[in-house]
Amino acid sequence: MMRSLSLGASGGGPGALWHRLRPYLVVDAPLALCIVLLMSTGLLTLYSASMDFPGRFASQLRHMLVALGVMWVVANVPPQVLMRHAAAIYGFGVALLVAVFLIGVSKKGAKRWLHVGVDIQPSEIMKIAMPLMLAWFFHQYAGMRRWKAFLVASLLLLVPVVLIMKQPDLGTALLVLAAGGYVIILAGLSWKAMAGMAATVVLSLPLAWPLLHDYQRNRVMTLIDPSADPLGKGFQVLQAGIAIGSGGVAGKGWMEGTQGRLGFLPERSTDFIFSVYAEEFGLAGNLALLVMYFLLVLRGLQITANASTAFSRLLAGAITMIFFTYAFVNIGMVSGIVPVVGVPLPFISYGGTALMTLGLGCGILMSIQRQSRPRRC
Repeated sequence: MMRSLSLGASGGGPGALWHRLRPYLVVDAPLALCIVLLMSTGLLTLYSASMDFPGRFASQLRHMLVALGVMWVVANVPPQVLMRHAAAIYGFGVALLVAVFLIGVSKKGAKRWLHVGVDIQPSEIMKIAMPLMLAWFFHQYAGMRRWKAFLVASLLLLVPVVLIMKQPDLGTALLVLAAGGYVIILAGLSWKAMAGMAATVVLSLPLAWPLLHDYQRNRVMTLIDPSADPLGKGFQVLQAGIAIGSGGVAGKGWMEGTQGRLGFLPERSTDFIFSVYAEEFGLAGNLALLVMYFLLVLRGLQITANASTAFSRLLAGAITMIFFTYAFVNIGMVSGIVPVVGVPLPFISYGGTALMTLGLGCGILMSIQRQSRPRRC
């Protein structure tokens, strides 16, 4: 078994204090290493990408420190405590989504925030609350008939997804849908059922097209042919492709990229930060980044395999796959293989809310690892 990393020094006069604190100063070393590497890469890239945004680098550093603090706190919360409060957390998250619908703050044509002294985005809570709730449900009602359990789980999943889509926020709705969907699949959904659902989705696309907002239809059309409007809707995607291609094998060097520095990438520090990274560090840097994400997901899957309960196993598996989904969708949309849906690159893109969610997810993984089953030698 991979050992955990203990923070601090042992021995000395305050030995009794150390022994009391030691259980709370333990993190999972492999997972922590992946997170630190990704955060360091993110800060390096953001420094270059945000030269025209004074204060953004310092703000992101603060966000990362808070996210690490959240991770450490949650890592010390036993999975049993999370399980006991899963339904309450889910209910609280849904209530906040309803409040957004009723009294939310609108920005850029979307109503996604609540003002409680500061603006918060309740949909972010559901990225963790959704798998938490469904993992609790399948653990609590393991004896329920399979078809009935999957039906109830689907209804629990659709409620927040529909509320988030109404904001409208298709990107977050898809992430919440994926988070809950992973739990349902890991709970034993048959391949035949998954194939049937996939076929239903494909066949219903023509019916869903008129229901999409104009900006959502534009994103799909931009994916198909970004050159149709090169100075408008397709500008960001086309410039991102130029940046990625111009990086070559070795890249242009840190802070030497032209697409970002000359302002051709409007969202270069947030959703499209990968294009800045790819231009400066090239194919070699891209491969290194993919290895970091691979190791992060691999460690998450190891924690999932060693989980001691069905609840922990379902929750750890869903959180791990969400990390994969974040990375895949962001790199895919920047590379022009999936529509632009506003998904940040994990631990790299600027943004405090997403970092809090990632820190919370990593903390849950560490909590589950601390109570994992001992492996036989």
